[in-house]
Amino acid sequence: MKIIIGSDHAGFKLKAKIKKYLKMKKIEYLDLGTDSLESVDYPDYALKVAKQVAGNKDSRGILVCGTGTGMTIAANKVKGIRAVAAYDVYSAKMSRIDNDTNVLGLRGRYFPYEKVKKIINVWLNTPFSGKQRHKRRLKKISGLEKKI
Repeated sequence: MKIIIGSDHAGFKLKAKIKKYLKMKKIEYLDLGTDSLESVDYPDYALKVAKQVAGNKDSRGILVCGTGTGMTIAANKVKGIRAVAAYDVYSAKMSRIDNDTNVLGLRGRYFPYEKVKKIINVWLNTPFSGKQRHKRRLKKISGLEKKI
């Protein structure tokens, strides 16, 4: 599995730490920017990551902005993306088990790095349950994407 990672200026510093963490864990990643602390528009980077993930079933995305919320909202506009803004291990874990999320949104501001590592680790290592009720619900979400 390859991780596609992106951030805005508010997530830039945390993204650098996440890349070191992924490298230490020997997890392949691709950084789609931003490459500085200069102010940028988060939807641009969320879209880059989301398109890459939607086009490659063997990848997942990690997005980092100030709150994790803006980029998650933007990523969810891309067909095939199921992004979650996870602020704790439980939400990260359940998003994988029940929703088969493929993009993780994280807070770049006022959030302990040790907590971020735990969230990433759980999110990367938790499989989708594959239960029929969850498959049925995901199929309905895919159907909404086709209608809209």
